[in-house]
Amino acid sequence: MEKEIPLRLAVLGHPQRLSVLRLLMRRYPDRVPAGEISAALDVKPSTLSSYLSALMQVGLVTKAREGTWLYYRANVPAMTETLNALVVDCCRGRPELCLPFQTDPRSEIERMTEQTYNVLFICTGNSARSIFAETLLRSEGGDRFNVYSAGTRPSSELNPVALDVLRAKGHETANLRAKNVSEFIGDTAPKFDFVFTVCDQAANEECPAWDGQPISGHWGMPDPVKAEGSQAEQSLAFQQAYGTLKNRIRAFAALPFAELDRVSLQRAVDDIGQSNCAEPEHLTI
Repeated sequence: MEKEIPLRLAVLGHPQRLSVLRLLMRRYPDRVPAGEISAALDVKPSTLSSYLSALMQVGLVTKAREGTWLYYRANVPAMTETLNALVVDCCRGRPELCLPFQTDPRSEIERMTEQTYNVLFICTGNSARSIFAETLLRSEGGDRFNVYSAGTRPSSELNPVALDVLRAKGHETANLRAKNVSEFIGDTAPKFDFVFTVCDQAANEECPAWDGQPISGHWGMPDPVKAEGSQAEQSLAFQQAYGTLKNRIRAFAALPFAELDRVSLQRAVDDIGQSNCAEPEHLTI
C-alpha cells in the first residue's frame, strides 16, 4: 500500500491521464471502448494506449475483451482505497479538514429525507431522450419531484417524432422546450439532489461542479434521432427509448428514499442504469 498510493498519485499527476480516469468515472459502471475514449478526449489511439496502460499498471483501470473489442472501466475499489489512504494518512483521520463534501448548508440527511427532490436529466441535444425522462418522471413521480432537463449542445427545437410519441401516450407537451445546461448553473439555479446523463456523449464531456454534491447516474442509451431505415424502424427506436426510460423512471420513483443512505441510493441509481429492457409500446406516428 505504501508504494501503490504514491505511484497512483504520480500517474494521476499527468493532466491527460487524469482526464481519461475522469471520463471513465463519469461513465461508471459502464465499460467504454478505447475508440470512444479517444474520440471524446481528442487523443490519438497510440497516445491513449500509453495512458490506459499506465492507469492499469497502478490498478486504477481494468480492461475486458469482447471479440476484437477492448473495453475499459474505472476500478472504483482502488479509487476508494486511494482516497481512504489520503484521508487517514494525510488528513490524520479528519476528513472535514481535507474534503469539502458539505458545500450545501443543509446536511446530507436533511437533503435525502425531504419529500421533494430536484432532478436534472442531461443529454447532448435535449430534443428526445432527456425530454422523455423529464416528462416521465413528472408523470410517475408527481409532486415528489421538481424535474428539469437540459442539453450540452441543445437543438433549437424538440424532435417532432419525440413530441408525437409523448402526445400519443397522453403527456402534455405545451411547456416543453430545449434548454442549455448553462441555465442550471449559478446562484439562482436549483440545488439538485440527482443529476442523470442519458446519452454517452454527454457523459463523456466534462460536467459542471454541481453545488450540494448531488447523486449522479449515467443511464445511457442509443439516440433514437440517429436511427436509420424505414419510418417504422425509426419509430421503433423512439419506442424503445421511451420504454427503457419508462422502466427506469418507474424503478427510480419507487425507491424508498427516506430509508436509504447516500451509498445505498447511489448503488440503486447505478443498478437502474444497467437495466436495458424496454417496455413494449405501441406507437402511432
